[in-house]
Amino acid sequence: MELRQLSYFVTVAEELHFGRAAERLHIVQSAVSQQVRRLERELGCDLFDRSPRHVRLTGAGERLLPEAREVLAAAERARAAVRERTTLRLGTSTGLGEHLDRVLGAFAEIAPDIAVELVSAPTRDRLAQVADGRLDAAFVRSPQPAPGLRVLPLWEDPLVVALPATHPLARQDEIALSELAALPLCITARRNNPALVDLVVGACHAAGFEPVPGPVGGSLQDVLATIGLGSLWTVVYAAHSRVLHSPRVAFRPVRDPGLVLPTGLAVGAGRTPASVELLLRACSASVSSPGGNA
Repeated sequence: MELRQLSYFVTVAEELHFGRAAERLHIVQSAVSQQVRRLERELGCDLFDRSPRHVRLTGAGERLLPEAREVLAAAERARAAVRERTTLRLGTSTGLGEHLDRVLGAFAEIAPDIAVELVSAPTRDRLAQVADGRLDAAFVRSPQPAPGLRVLPLWEDPLVVALPATHPLARQDEIALSELAALPLCITARRNNPALVDLVVGACHAAGFEPVPGPVGGSLQDVLATIGLGSLWTVVYAAHSRVLHSPRVAFRPVRDPGLVLPTGLAVGAGRTPASVELLLRACSASVSSPGGNA
């Protein structure tokens, strides 16, 4: 039994005339008659009472008609579901800054029919949500994948120092980490972003000092507000610093060798969905565009 046969049957049942049914279907009458006959043979009964003067449904035809309509409606619902806009669920963090704008712009051009749902969460939560399928992918700054995940490399993100705009170091074009040894460091808890904390603390050790612990960071805006009012410092991704408006805070690059974190896309360990493949293309395009890292 084919959907085409059911469609022809329903049309004939509505018209009660093979010629008019053929006109509605934009095919020749013989094709309609042939497919209806084939359906009747498969079902083992006549669906129409045919005579030179009229066409009527038999009892079997009357019983089949509502069922056939339901099957055709279900088939159309299935087609509609496939045609609906796919949604890409993407984990992000506030530090992506200009990168995220460029990626989303490129993705909209590459895949205009795919909606994007952004979910901002700490790194560990993003990874957990990719692992259990709540997210399709997530931006992360850790090269080490969690169990059941892959991290695909995207670009490298330099970090800048954020410190009070009134501090003497803010007058410099760049800052050596050793110059910050006396200032408390305000940074997120390691469990939220181990790659970032390990990088910064390790760089401080390499510069010859143990960072003075400041208040554990909350939201970035809260941290910057606190820095603007006191002698503290933190690090911010350079791409994000360019979109922040914090007049009491100065952002300065770190003197060579600087601070850089790789950014990757965490995806499931299995087959990469088509929407994620398109996202990877958008990421590549965003890096190659003016203002990107390439």
